[in-house]
Amino acid sequence: MTRGGGGIALIPTSPEQPRNRDSHYPYRADSYFQYLTGFTEPEAVLVIVVGRGDTAPQSILFCREKNMEREIWDGFRHGPDGARDAFGFDAAHAIGELDAKLAELLADRSVLWFSIGQDAGWDNRIAAALNRVRAESRSGKHAPAIIRDVRAELDAMRLVKDATELDIMRRVATISTGAHSRAMRFVAPGRFEYEVEAELLHEFRRQGCEFPAYTSIVAGGPNACVLHYVGNDQILRDGDLLLIDAGGELNGYASDITRSFPVNGRFSGPQADVYSLVLDAQAAAIAAVRPGATFADPHEAALKVLAQGMIDLKLLSGTLDAAIESESYKRFYMHRTSHWLGKDVHDAGEYKAGENWAPLAPGMVLTIEPGCYIRPADDVPKAFWNIGVRIEDDAVVTADGCEIITDAAPKKIADIEALMRDGRGG
Repeated sequence: MTRGGGGIALIPTSPEQPRNRDSHYPYRADSYFQYLTGFTEPEAVLVIVVGRGDTAPQSILFCREKNMEREIWDGFRHGPDGARDAFGFDAAHAIGELDAKLAELLADRSVLWFSIGQDAGWDNRIAAALNRVRAESRSGKHAPAIIRDVRAELDAMRLVKDATELDIMRRVATISTGAHSRAMRFVAPGRFEYEVEAELLHEFRRQGCEFPAYTSIVAGGPNACVLHYVGNDQILRDGDLLLIDAGGELNGYASDITRSFPVNGRFSGPQADVYSLVLDAQAAAIAAVRPGATFADPHEAALKVLAQGMIDLKLLSGTLDAAIESESYKRFYMHRTSHWLGKDVHDAGEYKAGENWAPLAPGMVLTIEPGCYIRPADDVPKAFWNIGVRIEDDAVVTADGCEIITDAAPKKIADIEALMRDGRGG
């Protein structure tokens, strides 16, 4: 926000969501609100005001009041005074006072920053407050003449992580790699996908994660060729591959890891061929991550390796250039290689600046996740049917390259087979 004329930003947290009668989904604060405040209670709003003239900027929280009866039922509440002291707000008020104070806060501010269109109820609430200010125009008050989407500014801030954020992301990466290793040791023919999911969730929570960062994908055999498979209810069969895409969330920050490995602990020849291709593609993508490169560079590096490998395995015909130009590779690789990672799994931040892909800079965090998914078809060698492989790691852009913070989860064929063999005691 600019200081001239004064400005105001309003960022509400997420509402609680009912699951069914007398039951709510576990509460998770809005990512933007949590990013700015660290405050995780529902029914809260952050107001940031840049003063008129030389008045210092202020952060003001509106939150639930202390209520001993509700705390007996639902747990601790900070209350306005407690939240101000614990989190360092300049001022704090009861959430019930927001509407009465909102017109006063908006009056004579030149710019309002708000998540326009995100929630119709909040849009109407803001409109009503603006109208109350306009109704007092004869007394010399004026409403903000400019309304801007605060998410654009916050997205740019969130794109580059500071040292504290990166420490949290390294910690949750360590927890999540441990969960993947635990799953590899546990998997065996005859177990169900949901049993493996339970091992992941147990390790996330045991190590301090508040939630999984997203619904875990535990996809055996043909299910691995479904990109967002979350049924997790099928039996694991000898001879199939298992694809696990799962990560924990810690202090609001996500990890995102995928590993693919054989249910019986031993890669077959065709499985090893496809897996090695994807691993080579990931290595090429990782080598392309460095300051000054663009967001698209890792994808393009992985794509060249994947497309050539598909030709070599007789999945595609023709030349590499023809496969890329015609996009025939998309039959087996239909998604991009990366996305931003942070408070959201697909985190805030633009991927392009105008027509150009965003340049990478130190402190950015992105996934590197090439894959190859081969469904049965008459023109596909039968040995490759139902092989789905994705290998995904989390990369922090550094001053001279990148740091893979999820590398502890085994991904070399020999390391996976050794872990699974040792985990089963032989």
